[in-house]
Amino acid sequence: MKKFPKILIPTLLILPLLTTGCGIQSIPQQANEVEASWSEVLNQYQRRADLIPNLVEVVKGYAKHEQETLEGVVQARAQATQVKISPENLNEESMKKFQAAQSQLGGALSRLMVVVEKYPDLKADQNFRDLQAQLEGTENRITVARERYIQQVKQFNNLITVFPTSLTNSLFFHNAKKPQFSVENETEVKKPPTVKF
Repeated sequence: MKKFPKILIPTLLILPLLTTGCGIQSIPQQANEVEASWSEVLNQYQRRADLIPNLVEVVKGYAKHEQETLEGVVQARAQATQVKISPENLNEESMKKFQAAQSQLGGALSRLMVVVEKYPDLKADQNFRDLQAQLEGTENRITVARERYIQQVKQFNNLITVFPTSLTNSLFFHNAKKPQFSVENETEVKKPPTVKF
């Protein structure tokens, strides 16, 4: 049996210490965190989609002649639930499609709430108030889940783009940056609002 060279034993003992700061463990761990936070975002959007049919049914009983608005909400919900993004295909293009579908659903819900304002009996209905409170809570949960996702993506993108962990990523993992949520109409948002009295 051959003897190990004397330098090999200390190298094998020191090697784990040298690799702790290089990203070998932190890059995959952070990728898992991004996936988990994205799953939570999808979970909250699904919760909103699940509440919508109940909300539409309650409104339908009061606002029979508002059929076009109700159908718009149902159609927007159907389109939003068809756009699926798994962590594996999370990229800029799929993120834009997802955001567009969710924005369309948000707009349809806003139009539904305008219709609701016309019906005081509906606003007083306990079922409607409960559903509306659940929907508002879900919108808040979506905001929190998106914020967590944004933070996890920021940490992941920093890991794979900042030295020395970027070197580890380029040698072993080859991960690309994950996309962030963005504002649909960025140029319009940048304009200061006009206030008229």
